[in-house]
Amino acid sequence: MQTDTSIKVSTSFLKKLGLKKQNSGVSTGGKWYAGKGELIESYSPVDGRLIGKVTAASQAEYDKVVAKAQAAFEEWRMWPAPKRGEIVRQIGEELRKFKEPLGKLVSYEMGKSLQEGYGEVQEMIDICDFAVGLSRQLYGLTMHSERPLHRMYEQYHPLGVVGIISAFNFPVAVWSWNSMLAWVCGDTCVWKPSEKTPLCSVACQQIVQNVFKRNKVPEGVSGLVNGDYKVGQMMSQDTRVPLVSATGSTRMGKLVAAEVAGRLGRSLLELGGNNAIIITDTADLDVSLVGAVFGAVGTAGQRCTTTRRLLIHESCYDEVKKRLTKAYKQIKIGNPLDEKNHMGPLIDHGAVQMYQDAIAKGKEEGANFLVTGGVKTGKGYESGCYVKPCIAEVSNDFEIVQHETFAPILYLIKVKDLDEAIRLQNDVPQGLSSAIMTSNMRDMEQFLSAAGSDCGIANVNIGTSGAEIGGAFGGEKETGGGRESGSDAWKVYMRRQTNTINYSKELPLAQGIKFDL
Repeated sequence: MQTDTSIKVSTSFLKKLGLKKQNSGVSTGGKWYAGKGELIESYSPVDGRLIGKVTAASQAEYDKVVAKAQAAFEEWRMWPAPKRGEIVRQIGEELRKFKEPLGKLVSYEMGKSLQEGYGEVQEMIDICDFAVGLSRQLYGLTMHSERPLHRMYEQYHPLGVVGIISAFNFPVAVWSWNSMLAWVCGDTCVWKPSEKTPLCSVACQQIVQNVFKRNKVPEGVSGLVNGDYKVGQMMSQDTRVPLVSATGSTRMGKLVAAEVAGRLGRSLLELGGNNAIIITDTADLDVSLVGAVFGAVGTAGQRCTTTRRLLIHESCYDEVKKRLTKAYKQIKIGNPLDEKNHMGPLIDHGAVQMYQDAIAKGKEEGANFLVTGGVKTGKGYESGCYVKPCIAEVSNDFEIVQHETFAPILYLIKVKDLDEAIRLQNDVPQGLSSAIMTSNMRDMEQFLSAAGSDCGIANVNIGTSGAEIGGAFGGEKETGGGRESGSDAWKVYMRRQTNTINYSKELPLAQGIKFDL
């Protein structure tokens, strides 16, 4: 099965898209260039096999792609927004056509379950649909002027070249959240994907290029520059890129933010999460357990919205602990392309080491592990990237609990009441996603109030993961404050302009000022 899968995702699918020989990770959206940077080798965490190699962008190739994006912007921004939306609609149709093979590629190269791989491609399709509708809106405002016979209004214009830095855990969806909105807004994009999932980026770029070629979209609207952190630095320091959207760790985001702010550019940051579910004394435990288990082990804990802490009311703490421990014994770990398995591997050996270090640190601080972790060995686990999900009783002030560990480690914390639960939930540096399980309306409203959750996402009776396209996605504090996807997130990709029109025969000044000549 593994050999067959390797052939399908690394050869047949890319050839079907029109890439007879895939060895480049650099593109201007019209043609592929042989990158002069380092060679990136992509090994699947599923079975450890080498599934492909791409050449990274050097400074010269990066400059070529950005220059093409600048030139293309001059034309693309003048296309009517609904016409740009029509291009995005066609991209959505292509993604529907290739949902199965692209979903398999995502699953095989990244390691998430096959259903999650399909789900990620579906998110791309959904954001295309959202962006198509948005292309006929992009609303401004009209205001009443204090001066007679004047009209005042706001409008939004395309911003320019948008740089996109994406992470390995969502190798295609996060790029689409940014690019589809940016394109209907009239911007051009340059994408720096994770060096851990380069083939996913190559497949997406080729799908887009095929659509662009049929519609005579100017070369440069969609640029791709594979590479490591050095390419990200080029982008962060580049004054030709007015907006850099970066998804990844808080550490990475701080570096990007400092570089972009230093040149007075804009940054959209989607960084770390340390998400908690509060389980109250009135919670439906059946619903709570489903939300907690999926949130904690989905994508092997490698989501920014992964459930990392359960804050459980003392009246139901022992029952939750017992049922959760039983549920974890039923989790099937293995090849994510086998739909019977709930959890696949971590992305690489470095991630496995961080997982082991976190367990060791937790034990050192006094954590009581109810479900012990460890690395899976034996047949089917030869890649060395499969680990066991674990559960530990801790105190919220443990140092390891204050940090995000990108792995399936769930911390249980007992609380006396909702006030304590909200205080502890907020008492971490991150502020992405949060949830409460309750049947009490007052508890729900307190959690959602200004004195409640301090996160960008606050859910009731659903878990911390599984955000919908229609809402703005993002968080506060060390999560970065950015918003992507739905609602009015499109505004970050545009520049706002206030216009005042005088249609009188005089020039009255504001506030009644007289200036006679």
